[in-house]
Amino acid sequence: MAIRAPLAIAASLAHTTSSVTRPMPAEVSKPVVIQHAVWLYLRFTLSYRDVEELLAERGLDLSYESVRSWVLKFGPAIARRLRR
Repeated sequence: MAIRAPLAIAASLAHTTSSVTRPMPAEVSKPVVIQHAVWLYLRFTLSYRDVEELLAERGLDLSYESVRSWVLKFGPAIARRLRR
């Protein structure tokens, strides 16, 4: 079983939407944004709301629930890469 890179995994999420959440603007669903949000959460001792706030300061409007779902979906793969 091949392990996909976090950017490839994040790219697959960029085109999915949940019926519970609102559709995200294109700039928020970019793989680089997803990877950065997950990296912030895993690298530093931050809450999902802290990550939401940091990204809001950079002009990205997203929900802490988006960050939570990204961490759950892509976190293990990105954490493995951080440990290398």
